[in-house]
Amino acid sequence: MQIDVERAKKVKSILVTLPRPENEKSPYFALAEKYNLKLDFRAFIHVEGVLGKDVRKDKIDFADYTAVIFTSKNAVDHFFRVCEEMRFEVSADMKYFCITEAIALYLQKYIQYRKRKIFFGKQTAKDLEDVLKKHNNEKFLFPCSDVANEETQNWLQENGYDSTPVVLFRTVISDLSDLKDVFYDVIVFFSPSSVQSLFENFSDFVQNNTRIAAFGATTQQALLDHNLILDIPAPTPEAPSMTMAVEQYIKAVNK
Repeated sequence: MQIDVERAKKVKSILVTLPRPENEKSPYFALAEKYNLKLDFRAFIHVEGVLGKDVRKDKIDFADYTAVIFTSKNAVDHFFRVCEEMRFEVSADMKYFCITEAIALYLQKYIQYRKRKIFFGKQTAKDLEDVLKKHNNEKFLFPCSDVANEETQNWLQENGYDSTPVVLFRTVISDLSDLKDVFYDVIVFFSPSSVQSLFENFSDFVQNNTRIAAFGATTQQALLDHNLILDIPAPTPEAPSMTMAVEQYIKAVNK
């Protein structure tokens, strides 16, 4: 990791722009304890569900589909919420394709896992390629947000799958006004929407000595588009996770 010497000041506080993890074993807590850091979590964006009656207006009939593709736990939650609102009983024959095993296991919240046809990949729809090829006659429903994963949808269409995106939840900018006069040494971003939230809440934001960490190419580009300095990028070959990247930076500057 290349460190900007002029900005290499000791890190004492970190703000992670996500909700506080429910699991106290989160690596962020271990990081804070190891380096005696002030660590806060704050969701810069949040999700609001689209009402079932509004989904009906799009004239999408869930009964027309034989399979569902899930790319997030939010998509799972809002799919079953809308099904309940619309009094739609999901067929026991419905097939579920999840981009990660964690999302697949999350389905247990709503269905009997062992009695359903559930498939999962490692991280992207492309990881499901071998499985999807065996089910290319299915009609796929793709529950998503208003900032849908275009990469997934484009891949499905380019490979000839009969898939239909349906917006079941929206990404909304959170009110951060209480953070106006609060300073953190490092702010960690995970999505372009969170970067947008920063500037919608604080249009006059000046980075100064705040170091910025960002996960993923689109998030990093959003920061650069706002002329911010990206101090801690992830993932990298040396740091595949955000916490690893942040720790490497702290080791370098907290000597």
